[in-house]
This record gives sequence, structure tokens and C-alpha cells, in this order.
Amino acid sequence: MARGECNCGAVQFEIDADLPGIFMCHCSICRRNTGSNGIAVVVFPKEQFRWVRGAELISTWKKPGTDWQTWFCSVCGSPVPGENDATRMFAPAGSLTQGGEALKVLHHIWVGSKAPWDEIGDAGKQHAEAFRS
Repeated sequence: MARGECNCGAVQFEIDADLPGIFMCHCSICRRNTGSNGIAVVVFPKEQFRWVRGAELISTWKKPGTDWQTWFCSVCGSPVPGENDATRMFAPAGSLTQGGEALKVLHHIWVGSKAPWDEIGDAGKQHAEAFRS
């Protein structure tokens, strides 16, 4: 089991899935959303996720003209778990407080649009665009 929370602790969640590793997205949208080189996430089945508290505090924003959406705590602004597709969710790897200690980056996605200053230095497999496991 993995647990996580936002920066202020108002939003907390649990994941009952085995987390195989981290997906690191380097796309320009994720870079602007986080203010860094992208976002590191874990992906898991929706039915293995539950909000412990604060679900009512989650806000969303959808980039116009796209399917891209972000979920964040309305109190502190931290990214929180959201829907990946119809059957899976994602959680920002940095929000895990328990259960993520041994995780490693498995895949780097949208490497074809990464920032010029972003140097990938781990053994994660690199994909020019999206990758679906």
C-alpha cells in the first residue's frame, strides 16, 4: 500500500496497488504546470485508489482544446492524483509519503519535447512521445 498527501495535508489518499515504478513526463504542458522539467507520476488502476480526506478540496483545470487536465489542492496548490484514462489514475510521485521509497524511473515520456536544459541521467527507457504500459 502507498499513501500520499498534498503539501498542507488537507488532501490525503491511499493506493492499494503494487507500484512498479515512475513515469516521468517531459512535455511542455507538464513543465509549465510544475515549473520544473516535467512531472514524475505513478500509474495504477482506479479501483485500487481511495481518498482518505480532502476530496472536496480538489480543483481542476483543463487546457483548452486538449484532453490535458491537472488536479490540485485548492488550499496549497500542490498537484494531487487525477484520472489518467478511463481505467487508470496517476499520482505525483513526489506526493507519496509511504510506499514509494524503492521506486525508480521506468519510463521518460515526451522526451522529444523536453527542455534543452533537461538532462536525463537515469536508466529509465526514453520515448519521444507517449508510452502506455
